[in-house]
Amino acid sequence: MPRWLFFLVLFIALLGALGGGFAIARALTEPPKERIVEVRVGAPVLESVRELSRLETVSFHMERVVELKDEQRPAFGLLKAEDAILLVAAADVSAGVDLKSLKAEDIEVDREARRVKLKLPAPSIFGVSLDEEHTYVHSRTTDLLAKRKLDLEGQARRLAVEDLEEAAKKAGILKRAQSGAERTLESLLKSLGYEQIEIEFAPVRP
Repeated sequence: MPRWLFFLVLFIALLGALGGGFAIARALTEPPKERIVEVRVGAPVLESVRELSRLETVSFHMERVVELKDEQRPAFGLLKAEDAILLVAAADVSAGVDLKSLKAEDIEVDREARRVKLKLPAPSIFGVSLDEEHTYVHSRTTDLLAKRKLDLEGQARRLAVEDLEEAAKKAGILKRAQSGAERTLESLLKSLGYEQIEIEFAPVRP
């Protein structure tokens, strides 16, 4: 082998050894890279609660007897006559908490402490649904000189709905609805990993 070729091979070998040494030294002296761990906690609290939308938590079955009279004055007001109806009404009154309007500022979350606080709207009546099978006209009387009012039954039914809603409120349906919503949301939030749960409801309007 020519001398110049020998020195060239030796020079390349030395460079390789030096490069490997530098790489090893750098690996030994460099601080270890920080390991980033991404933790997924499932669906966000806001979206999970919103998915419940109108959270119906209680329903009362109630009955009411409504008597409605249409007093009339025929014969130029000289006489008195009436058209009357007696309606037996049965209905289901439902109540709960409407969560559709919930905003991000209504929820405070501390994931490290596993704590969450919710500010929710007041419970409300969702609807009064007349039970047609058990709602009926018990009696309808129209005096001889009175005009039969065609929408008297409709008025009696609307009055029954209003009365049944008020009766349900007096029977504590909104308080029951709030308690039911609280239990449901606590169960949901615990399933998401939260241990400290505080739920605050807006006051019920009179």
